[in-house]
Amino acid sequence: MTTSSSAPRADDTDTDRLRTLLERAATGDGRAWSDLWTELFHNGTLDVADPLVPRALADMAEAGTADTAASALHLAGAVLVQADQRFETRDLRDRYAPEIARLLAAANRWRQVTADRNDYCHLLEAVLNLEGDIHWAEDLVGGVVGEEYELECPDPDGCASLWVVLGERGFFSTAEDYALSDDVETFPLHPADPRALEGLGRRLHDLALADGHEEVARALTYAFGEATCPECGRRFSVVGQVAARSS
Repeated sequence: MTTSSSAPRADDTDTDRLRTLLERAATGDGRAWSDLWTELFHNGTLDVADPLVPRALADMAEAGTADTAASALHLAGAVLVQADQRFETRDLRDRYAPEIARLLAAANRWRQVTADRNDYCHLLEAVLNLEGDIHWAEDLVGGVVGEEYELECPDPDGCASLWVVLGERGFFSTAEDYALSDDVETFPLHPADPRALEGLGRRLHDLALADGHEEVARALTYAFGEATCPECGRRFSVVGQVAARSS
């Protein structure tokens, strides 16, 4: 006589957990979103290639509240960029092209109606990640949101670590901790001429203006402009060093 175990298989258990987390996240459960980030993105204990993931995130992006849609778009963009860099998931964009097209369309719709500056920036990041054009959108947008980039001088000897500041404190570079004192040596940034911007810089600048985010558009001219190293006096491309740091 033989008996069969009724215990669920590991993959069934994982699928059930994934479905439960996605259902809870759709209701705005912050803990569920935290667990999804941990288990899909940070440690990979749940399978990002499961069909539940793109379908549920696309549903939330299309039909959810603004906060839920933004959370879904942020996670979807992040896991796709991460998947691009892994051999076993490199075909994820092709496998789920219809769902990704839905996510991208939703990101662009929300982008056009989002008034909050930082929420808008994160939607720009989601658009870039969903399109798959660049792999350093998080760092590029993070500097605009946080109003600073911490970079290295491009000198081959790496002569200095420095901050490039663009926001309420001004638009400058410095090698000193400007947050602790106003008495620091600073060097003014050199913004790009919006009319001379090309490629990604021109596109993001034009989108921000068209969507009514003049402050973001202005910050982008500095991100795509030049800064001066406080140690050696060398002028360099801000976005070039952001990309170099992220590579």
